[in-house]
Amino acid sequence: MKVKLIILVPFMVLVSMVVAQQHVDQMQHQHDSNSITLELIHRHAPQFTNNNPITQHQRLVDLLYHDIIRHGIMSHRRRAKEEDPLTASIKMPLASGRDFGIGQYITSFKVGTPSQKFWLIVDTGSDLTWIRCRYRCSRGDRSCTSKGRINRKRVFHAPLSSSFSPVPCFSEMCKVELMNLFSLTTCPTPITPCAYDYRYSDGSAAMGVFANETVSAGLTNGRKTRLHNVLIGCTDSFQGPTLQNVDGIMGLANTKYSFATNAAATFGGKFSYCLVDHLSHLNATNYIIFGTNRNQVKVSGNTRHTKLELDAIPSFYAVNVIGISVGNKMLEIPMQVWDASEGGGTIIDSGTSLTFLADPAYQAVMEALKVSVSKYQRVKLDGVPMEYCFNSTGFNGSLVPKLIIHFDDGARFEPHWNSYVIAAAAEVRCLGFLPARFPALSVIGNIMQQNYLWEFDLKGKRLVFAPSSCNCS
Repeated sequence: MKVKLIILVPFMVLVSMVVAQQHVDQMQHQHDSNSITLELIHRHAPQFTNNNPITQHQRLVDLLYHDIIRHGIMSHRRRAKEEDPLTASIKMPLASGRDFGIGQYITSFKVGTPSQKFWLIVDTGSDLTWIRCRYRCSRGDRSCTSKGRINRKRVFHAPLSSSFSPVPCFSEMCKVELMNLFSLTTCPTPITPCAYDYRYSDGSAAMGVFANETVSAGLTNGRKTRLHNVLIGCTDSFQGPTLQNVDGIMGLANTKYSFATNAAATFGGKFSYCLVDHLSHLNATNYIIFGTNRNQVKVSGNTRHTKLELDAIPSFYAVNVIGISVGNKMLEIPMQVWDASEGGGTIIDSGTSLTFLADPAYQAVMEALKVSVSKYQRVKLDGVPMEYCFNSTGFNGSLVPKLIIHFDDGARFEPHWNSYVIAAAAEVRCLGFLPARFPALSVIGNIMQQNYLWEFDLKGKRLVFAPSSCNCS
């Protein structure tokens, strides 16, 4: 059985899409500098928790559970692997999933003709985009209604969409191109749809068929557009607890068939997002933009950039870190920790919540930060395998030393202090790092990324970032 990593973390939108011959509908005039945008919402938003709020402690336990599984599978994957763009851009809503009862970021996604709306987790570590789906119901079936719900779950009813076109199982695309997305070899008849069995590290499994579909999205100029022949996964069977309150996954990995790769290629070779604070509610939203950002999101500090190593650690967005400083003092960390050719290296990932550091870096960072919080009473939280938590009553965050991640080209990432001394429960904070046994992949998680604008320039192989409140201009 093949196992596929699903990136489930506090700030993600799960949607896995394969775009085939993607193009913008002729109704869109190509005369403005626009982008496709999607709104981002944190997955702990109320509508994803059935309006049953969960505590910070419960959220943290959930995040850590998925983070640890995710990092293990990422490391396994890593070892196993050892056209003129349009001027328009796609804009999609993006927000924290807090009110959905999950730790990832969520986006709304419209698919089909007429379009049906779903909530997906955004994940830079997943390459398959799929949604909950009913494929075999007939138009006269009362359970196949335009309301899109079966057993109180939102479901895409394929027969109600005139643009739904299954990929045949006998096709070269099914037999060769989609093998990495776990297409199955069964093909009883030439017109049988190409099926998949997508397995996740936590034991969850998504099973269904591949199809080309039409995706509807908003543009930064306020117009609407449609992307045709987008390859999606129509999942008619899902086993496991991972996606209890959302409808699927949006794959943004650095792979041929991810939505990020194909949408960005159509709209200038870039995509960007700004992650609101992971404790934000649904009304604190932002957008993920496919295309040039063009000041859509306001920044509040210097814009910096570093090289994206798109080939160093396949399918992930790797960066060349050379060190970490705390309180203006560079820590003693062996260079092998940052060297991808020696089993180390660093990636930036929206599907992992906390930041993982290989053991030598983890020990150095923790020792440097403990000093600043040592006067506060230590606390042990049940189900939270974080080394250092403390009673934060009377805590002054301004006294936390500045942590800086240094890149080999001179760029520096300076996360906000509350992104690494994180709120874990009422009156409790923890140092927000997890260790990884060396040799290991270090991961800059989405809590560390929050309140920064991140632009992934796939064409220029550059990561651009700047502090931001994530408010749109």
